[in-house]
Amino acid sequence: MLCYSNLFCVSNFTEEQARNRFQSELEFIQCLANPNYLNFLAQRGYLREKPFVNYLKYLLYWKEPEYAKFLKYPHCLHMLELLQYEHFRKELVNAQCAKFIDEQQLLHWQHYSRKRTRLQQALAEQQQQQQLPHGNATAK
Repeated sequence: MLCYSNLFCVSNFTEEQARNRFQSELEFIQCLANPNYLNFLAQRGYLREKPFVNYLKYLLYWKEPEYAKFLKYPHCLHMLELLQYEHFRKELVNAQCAKFIDEQQLLHWQHYSRKRTRLQQALAEQQQQQQLPHGNATAK
């Protein structure tokens, strides 16, 4: 048995096969952050198939910190959580639903980006103030 951590053990796999499986699952789960891809899966009927739904349930192990640290798009974990609900899976067939999710993601990222920039600017100004000499002792 080959273990990459206490959660991810595979038996009867070579190290290369286990690495390929890990990489494939990593790539797939990150695709779940794309609402248009979810709409594609729903329209093709994948989200109604029991084996596929079971696979989505299996992928919940990615929520563990030791796996989540590999994700570039952590929003995919929220989508994976929502995909556990049949009602959400059914709604994704509607292109308007996917469009709404896409717009909400964009708004969230824009807000986050602006907020992060403001925080970084404030921190830089604070550090600059701390580096300046106190008072006018150097000015004559």
